[in-house]
Amino acid sequence: MKASLIITTCNRPDALIQVLRSVEVQSILPNEVIIADDGSTDSTKKIIESFTKSSKLNVIHSWQEDKGFRVSRSRNKAIAKSTCEYIILIDGDVILHNKFLEDHIKHSEPGFFIQGSRVLISEEATMRLLRNNTNKFSFFSKGLSNRKNSIHSNLLSIIFTKKLTSIKGIKTCNFSFYKKDCLEINGFNNKIEGWGREDSEFVVRILNNGIIRKDILFNSIQFHLWHPKSSRALLGKNEKILEEAIQKKLDWCEDGLNKFIK
Repeated sequence: MKASLIITTCNRPDALIQVLRSVEVQSILPNEVIIADDGSTDSTKKIIESFTKSSKLNVIHSWQEDKGFRVSRSRNKAIAKSTCEYIILIDGDVILHNKFLEDHIKHSEPGFFIQGSRVLISEEATMRLLRNNTNKFSFFSKGLSNRKNSIHSNLLSIIFTKKLTSIKGIKTCNFSFYKKDCLEINGFNNKIEGWGREDSEFVVRILNNGIIRKDILFNSIQFHLWHPKSSRALLGKNEKILEEAIQKKLDWCEDGLNKFIK
């Protein structure tokens, strides 16, 4: 199955290069890597150009003007550029286990979307990684939170994988779905700007359209680098959009992915 890996980023080239290096050593490579760039300066562009010169990955840089935090719009633009039937979303500050993509594809199933697990890395460990230019992690690495999530086990994954119809704990930094399912709900809601609730609102609509959530544990592992918290200034507005989707049982947003499909 052809899969697109979409990486969201904004002005964090030092982390992005580490993410891309972890993609290069995957047991199964993505057919394309699309960088969903939410208004980064030229430093990110230069990192991507330098990386692609020596990499075997097919990297596409999808950029939009900096008008604040607009990750929904950035992801929609990237999804519109995708040529593959399956989409895997990650953030630009996560280091992938070398079987991350293989696990997502292995667990893919018509009628479901997937959320994987993550391990949080402390500020000190993140600074050490960026300083030493190394990104290998294991269960025994220093500076890890929720350390059990770093255990890779196919047997445990079978036992603990859950199928749900709730939005609790949704995080699209480790997330995958069939592109057709995304098209049917018009992707992410462009009206959600600023940090928060774009992922939950997306999931409300995809659940309302009959696609079930599958949480994968002990597979599809990523290590999330530390970063300062984003501004919550627009969170109240975004929560109202989420609440409307819940109350009206919406499965479509008017301002979404179709804006970028030619």
